[in-house]
Amino acid sequence: MRTDTVYKKAFNRAANMLRDGQLAGELPSENELRRRMCVSRTTVRKVLRELVHRELVTERHGLRSTGRPVSDNDYYPDAETTPRAKHVEQQFMEWMLRGDTRPGTSINELELARQFGVATNGIREFLIRFSRFGLIEKRPNTGWLFKGFTEDFALELFEIRVMFELRSAQLFSLQPDSSPLWSKLAALKMAHADLLERIEGRFHDFSGLDNRFHRLINEASPNRFIDDFYDIITFIFHYHYQWNKQDEKQRNLAAIHEHIAYIDALESRNSTRIEVACRAHLASARETLMRSLTGFDENEHQCITKDLRPWEANSA
Repeated sequence: MRTDTVYKKAFNRAANMLRDGQLAGELPSENELRRRMCVSRTTVRKVLRELVHRELVTERHGLRSTGRPVSDNDYYPDAETTPRAKHVEQQFMEWMLRGDTRPGTSINELELARQFGVATNGIREFLIRFSRFGLIEKRPNTGWLFKGFTEDFALELFEIRVMFELRSAQLFSLQPDSSPLWSKLAALKMAHADLLERIEGRFHDFSGLDNRFHRLINEASPNRFIDDFYDIITFIFHYHYQWNKQDEKQRNLAAIHEHIAYIDALESRNSTRIEVACRAHLASARETLMRSLTGFDENEHQCITKDLRPWEANSA
């Protein structure tokens, strides 16, 4: 990760802290800010200089205090705060989500490189890494092919998702007050409220917010494989949710309310509330996934749901 990327991410994090009231009045010491932001003191000082320059923070007689309100234009764009590999991943997911890509669709490296504004080798590296899931494959002399997936594949994947997230949600509630996860959760709660206010024109933006939320929950689990697992979760669930465009806004609106209830449960640190909220949201996600698959059958879905309940009970 380039140094300017680290700085810009830290700046955006500080802007979020100012915006949601975590930093109000007189600012804490540089050492305390370094601890809260999880960056070096050098980066903190660079961020503070820029905050003062933009008048988001005032400085007088060595004391720093909050200045003017933070606006959307103050933030560095996502493209400047995201490592190249993650940027390619996000662009690829967006390309799949916003289009009508179906199984059998060809994926051309050169076309994607031009569209995403990155080098061809960056696209190739991502496709090779993503091909391990078996959803795309390289065809000799013809580029890549999107293969799609079966219902069994999706259900097996969902079982793993439930197992990971139930564990992670409970571990999240055990984080100390000093953990940066709580400030990230508070910022996400505000982002959900903001999207609710603008849902008519921005309901497509829920996919990115949903990904951020569930990845944050899983940060509480010290398991190196979970983050990689969420690459495929993002692809499968968000991609197929959007095949059925008819009720997309209503589905996303319902999911936002479920997220907010889930966040409230996490903030309560009550294990029972957390499990109820987690299971309720994941049950809705599973139903949406099943309805998005070709050949969905309500009776079959009821059988599948029934079959999964004993497993879920054992995973608690």
